[in-house]
Formats: sequence, structure tokens, C-alpha cells
Amino acid sequence: MWETLMQEFADSPAQARVVKFLLENGFGVSEKGRITCNDIEIPATHIARTIGTDRRVVDATARRIQSMDWTSKVFSSMRATPDLSKVAEALGLTVITILPTDAHEKGIVGAAVRILSEHDLAIRQIFVTDPYFAESPRLVIILDEPLPLGVIEELRALPQVQKLMI
Repeated sequence: MWETLMQEFADSPAQARVVKFLLENGFGVSEKGRITCNDIEIPATHIARTIGTDRRVVDATARRIQSMDWTSKVFSSMRATPDLSKVAEALGLTVITILPTDAHEKGIVGAAVRILSEHDLAIRQIFVTDPYFAESPRLVIILDEPLPLGVIEELRALPQVQKLMI
């Protein structure tokens, strides 16, 4: 589906950059054709400044998204969620970041969760960056507690793991 969406905007690299930015950040587009984050409007000038384009490109992209039935449905339902990895240290949480050998391979999340559940570890949050949009896709797992001995080695030993960071 993401490839189809990006093909819709292939005729305008600037608009494609806006679409990619919206998807990466979980931003939506309201019925009025305004960029939103969890139903809070974000000025097009702020988006434009962040990605290095003109406000009119952002506005035109939002209108174009809203004009197409299927893209409108996708972007009207987008929601951003908090990324606890940025505040984990302050909250006393443990963050495990796994860079996969091949992000399109199935079973990466399941294998990591299996190891953590075998050690009776509670997962607070888990997210995966989309391999279609992220240059370096990753699996991020946030735990309530420190890792017991041996868990890091077990995770590193998974064939899907290229690099593991704690």
C-alpha cells in the first residue's frame, strides 16, 4: 500500500517528501485539508520549515490527499503515539533497539518477544519503523525493568539481528 501511495505522488518529489514526512510522524489530514497531529492542527509553515520546502507545497499536498478517497481515509485516521525511548532514562525504563539484517523478513518481532517473555519481562512499548520510509529500520522495545543476565546475548544470537543497542 505504501508503494502505491508514493507512486500517487511520484509526479511531484516535493509533495512526495511531504507525504513521507506525514507518514513517518503519524500526522493526519483533516476534512478541511489541514495537517493534524491527533486532531490538533499544525501550521503548514512549521511543516514546510522542518522539511525544507514551501508552505504552498504542504498546503497543496494536504488538499491533494483530501481530494482522493483512499488517501483521505488513510490520513484522516492517522494518529501519533508517544515514543517513550526518548524519556526512558528519566522514567527508569530499559530500551532495546534492534537493527535487523533484513527488515522485510518475517518473525523479527516474534523472536525478540519470545525471548523476553521467556524471562518474564514486561514490555511497556514496542514499535517498528517502517522499512519503506526509514533509511535504517529498527525494532524498539521498551521494558519496565533492567535486563537480567543472558538476555542481551540471546537477542544478539537471533539470526535476524544485525546490531543490538541497549
